[in-house]
Amino acid sequence: MSQRPPTTGTILLFGGRSEIGVAVARRLGTGRTVVLAARRPDDLVEQTATLVAAGATDVHTVAFDADDTDAHPALVKGLIERHGPIEAAIVAFGILGDQQRAETDVTHALQIAHTDYVAQISVLTPLAQALRAQGSGTIIVFSSVAGIRVRRANYVYASTKAGLDGFASGLSDALHGSGVRLLLARPGFVVGAMTRELMASGVRPAPFSVNADQVAEAVARAYRRGRGEVWIPGILRPVFVGMRLLPRAIWRRLPR
Repeated sequence: MSQRPPTTGTILLFGGRSEIGVAVARRLGTGRTVVLAARRPDDLVEQTATLVAAGATDVHTVAFDADDTDAHPALVKGLIERHGPIEAAIVAFGILGDQQRAETDVTHALQIAHTDYVAQISVLTPLAQALRAQGSGTIIVFSSVAGIRVRRANYVYASTKAGLDGFASGLSDALHGSGVRLLLARPGFVVGAMTRELMASGVRPAPFSVNADQVAEAVARAYRRGRGEVWIPGILRPVFVGMRLLPRAIWRRLPR
């Protein structure tokens, strides 16, 4: 049977400027305290106002550097102590990076890998430990259909999503029976702040593209239904079952 999320508790958002993350927090934060964790926490006026207007009872901001992995365990511990119990922790930070640059610039490739994979593990591991001790709560993780089968056009970024998807899937199984649930979101191409520069360079949105509000609505619906994963839009699930079967000679020629 699906686990139902608790009815009260704090909403944590790691990636307080994330367009998708704030849209999810806006839907889950009504009548609750919301904590936004981001670089430059004093510069979250717009995000705070959005959440208050949506019905959050209080919004706190805290400094969070995704790449400072040494600081993550203490940060998570402090947030739990000050703002617990936690209803949902939304992990929504990351970078897209520049694929062309990353193919020759080792430092840039490693930066993408560190922020989009290593730093995710660095936050998810102490979060899972803390919520296990609490005995309840949901962790929301954002993978991508890009990681289901990595394409040549964006293989650096997509490889981090493949790794994160596998890590989150295993963590979800490890949390089974603990009272803690992991909700793994797999959106397709998201038209928004993160991809705006990409589209400005001439890249067309992929088929079945979605925007931040569509992703957030699907995630919130899956959360309330006690689901463990959600594809956005849902049609991408059968599409990628078929794509996994394509011969590599055809796959490598596919556009983004």
